[in-house]
Amino acid sequence: MGMRTIPQNIPHDLVALIEKLRSWLCSAEFKARHRVRAQDFTRQRQLTFTVVMLFTLQKTVKSIQRHLHEFLDELAGGQLYEPVTSGAWTHARAKLKHTAFEELNRECVLPWIYGPQASRPMRLWHGHRLLGVDSSLVRLPNHRQLFEQFSPVEVSNQSGQTGIRYPEARMSVLYDLNNRVALDGRLEPSSLGEVELAIEQLKQAKAGDVLINDRGYTGYEYLAWHHHLGLHLIARCSRACFRAAQDLFRLNRAGRSLQVKLFAPAHVKVQLRQLGLPLELVVRFVSLRLPTGELEVLVTSLLDPVEYPTQEFLEVYHRRWNHETFYGMVKGRLDLENFTGETAEAVRQDFHSTLLVANLESVLSAPAEDALKEQSAGHLHPKQVNRAVCYHALKDQLLELLASQTPAETVLAKLQKLFLNAAVSVRAKRKVPRPKSSLSRGYHFQKRVKKFVF
Repeated sequence: MGMRTIPQNIPHDLVALIEKLRSWLCSAEFKARHRVRAQDFTRQRQLTFTVVMLFTLQKTVKSIQRHLHEFLDELAGGQLYEPVTSGAWTHARAKLKHTAFEELNRECVLPWIYGPQASRPMRLWHGHRLLGVDSSLVRLPNHRQLFEQFSPVEVSNQSGQTGIRYPEARMSVLYDLNNRVALDGRLEPSSLGEVELAIEQLKQAKAGDVLINDRGYTGYEYLAWHHHLGLHLIARCSRACFRAAQDLFRLNRAGRSLQVKLFAPAHVKVQLRQLGLPLELVVRFVSLRLPTGELEVLVTSLLDPVEYPTQEFLEVYHRRWNHETFYGMVKGRLDLENFTGETAEAVRQDFHSTLLVANLESVLSAPAEDALKEQSAGHLHPKQVNRAVCYHALKDQLLELLASQTPAETVLAKLQKLFLNAAVSVRAKRKVPRPKSSLSRGYHFQKRVKKFVF
């Protein structure tokens, strides 16, 4: 007989979150802030402001027309409804601004994690939030407007240019690695550098936060911005960066900690002065041995070796992997690149609604996650929720959750049972080989094999 899971009482603040989302989706003030023109969404139509928002959130890889039929049938609750064409949907979504999804995330969802009313304690490391900022390239639909607003990319092969072009964007997300929420998301032309974009997003963090960065985010100016904003960082060094890091790589010994004063390169001093950034920084370099035997060197602004022992950095830097799995979920399971429109606004609606859905899943599955952790404490393989199942359940219950008269407690209790029913085991030391596949195998997987949540 398997482990018995008993749903916990639904936290009052989680109920308050759903009631707040329901209220905002129907708010005239919220609608006025996020419609393109004052006359939009004023006539009595089936595709109202709220319906367009919910339809966008209930993501799918089905055809728009098929999704419309299923969505409106569910919304009608078994009553007869007037079918809507995909063309009508295209016109309706053109009246909506993507900023609506950003505001719901910023004003409703994030306060549940970080606000004083949150019942679940925030997950911290030495009293710090652990954040990551990273970017990923996104292929957009082949449409003229997207070529104008994003970056055109020429496709080439071993014979040279093929004559094929497509628009490409860079998505960059400031992500809470412990609490699994996206604090800020940007979708910009891929020609915009990832570090330049990350610097803009650092301003959304708070003093005392620790940013965990991959290689490529270790330039002097990037480090100086952390100091200027009162942020800390832990970043992985390449073999070609600071001299102190190069010395540690040559020494090839783990467990070393070295405090160093860095000086601004001469060619950027004028720019740094104009920005009010320091021309000198004191940082710490630590060397660690990966399980593969490879030496890793990190640079950090956490200077105290007693409060932040060198051996802790290997485990804490590994948490950056949560950012990679987040992108894997967004681009894989939620299939972000299967965009539902060909305009810049439609693409941004899909992007920001995806971030909102991902954050909602993190928030709504938290009670089930905590219950499984408590029930399987001490087990060889502790339990955790199955994220794919959580997204399925959230999609299936979205209309009842946000657009019905059903008490929020009832819908949330149903979701918790669904989350708990599909727990998976955590095998912390399992090593799965990651062979590098060819481009043709990758294309075959994307086109014919990959399974989607929505």
